[in-house]
Amino acid sequence: MNLYIKNMVCPRCIMAVRTILVSAGLTPIAVNLGEAEITEELNAEKQANLSERLAQMGFELLDDPRSQLVEQMRVCVIEWVRMEGERPKLSDYLSTRLHKDYSLLSKLFSEVKGITLERYAILHRIEYAKELLCYNQLSTSEIAYKLGYSSPAHFSAQFKQITGMTPKMMRANQTNDRIPLSEI
Repeated sequence: MNLYIKNMVCPRCIMAVRTILVSAGLTPIAVNLGEAEITEELNAEKQANLSERLAQMGFELLDDPRSQLVEQMRVCVIEWVRMEGERPKLSDYLSTRLHKDYSLLSKLFSEVKGITLERYAILHRIEYAKELLCYNQLSTSEIAYKLGYSSPAHFSAQFKQITGMTPKMMRANQTNDRIPLSEI
């Protein structure tokens, strides 16, 4: 049985969900961002129990197909942003991964989240850029290319538009105003 779980955004979330599943007496086959597969079928009581356990740790069990698809899109955007090397266009990546027409995905995402997929991806790119800037291991140009921007100037302009400061200003100020990925 596949379960769709909201707010899984990192490897620690995967470990936490796996632990919750096992502590609920379930057998996880696979646990990935936003999704877990278990061997058991859940009756209403077990589902309510699992939902409560997940909620205590900040996760949400999704049972609505629209919400499940939106969560799959969120996970795909996170994967796309953190992709190494040359990345495809976001629309192509989502269509291929989810086997759905991009216009349908985009419309659904906007309806449910109140933000376009493109804007959502930009916000994730900027949050990842903040993370990379904090590490101080890559130059601004290297970060720009790592995130798939066409140029450092484009990256800096978009970063300033979103954060109100340039990447160099953020690095110099060592501000830590990062937003948790689950809150974007």
